Amino acid sequence: MNTSQRFAISIHALTLLAASSGPLTSEAIASSVDTNPVVIRRTMSGLRAHGLVTSKPGAHGGWRLVRPPQQIVLRDVYQILGGEDVLSIHGHPNQHCPIGGRIKGPLKNIFNEAQTELEKSLGKYTVADVLSDIRKTRS
Repeated sequence: MNTSQRFAISIHALTLLAASSGPLTSEAIASSVDTNPVVIRRTMSGLRAHGLVTSKPGAHGGWRLVRPPQQIVLRDVYQILGGEDVLSIHGHPNQHCPIGGRIKGPLKNIFNEAQTELEKSLGKYTVADVLSDIRKTRS
């Protein structure tokens, strides 16, 4: 699964946990995301490894946030997932072409700037902001 989907699923799950008064099972989160619980368990285990969520097995167990949602910055989640560049340069342009032989440098500069701006923008928002926006659209 690519980073953008894992990122969206992670934010969805974290926002769902922020809205919940108690722990949620992988099955409950998967139902909201409309995916398989295995995808959620993989996603959540990565977030747990970075201290964003915790889990408790058993009948009254499930996933919980470790930090308040206003302290979970979207950029941090993106970077936890690997923060792959959204834009990538194709691997083998024709080096004998006047454009293909020189395209990588200009694209790399433009794409690096775009990636920096993406991460800068994500740094302005938290899981609490996402939840707040959802609640506004419900009213």
